[in-house]
Amino acid sequence: MQDVILPDKFNSPSYGQMSWEQVLSKVVWFLGLDRNASYDVIIGTDSEAQDGEADFVTALIVHKKGRGGVYFWGRQKVRNLYSLKQRIWHEATISLSMAQMVVDDFAKLGLFGNSSASSQALNLEIHVDIGPNGKTRELITDIVGMIRANGFKVATKPSSWGASHVADRHV
Repeated sequence: MQDVILPDKFNSPSYGQMSWEQVLSKVVWFLGLDRNASYDVIIGTDSEAQDGEADFVTALIVHKKGRGGVYFWGRQKVRNLYSLKQRIWHEATISLSMAQMVVDDFAKLGLFGNSSASSQALNLEIHVDIGPNGKTRELITDIVGMIRANGFKVATKPSSWGASHVADRHV
């Protein structure tokens, strides 16, 4: 498995191109707009490959339940990934690394109060582009297990819209 390198630039349909620090600031701002609302933070990655080079897009979505949301996406290219299995594992590890970075950065900002930093405090869920039908079905148990073992909630197809619809839009 290749090392996971996260995007250094992100894009937003609402705010244009941004650094990670700017994305984090917008996420904190958006979550603070309505303290009575219920929010989900979703992270999903999708990819497309050609001739051993894969284009990965990772989306960070803040969904204000019943009232829309905001999202940010970053792109990276990775070489020497020739199989679907390699790509799917890389998608999952990118999303997992991004989720851990979000939790760590929220903790550094002191946004969890006296409790320890956790994905539950953010209602964070990782969406993976795998499902019970098709070529990826054999990967479900292992990938879902890896994500859960790291303390995150996970969704697969057909519920993994963060990867299969939002990130996929920009691949």
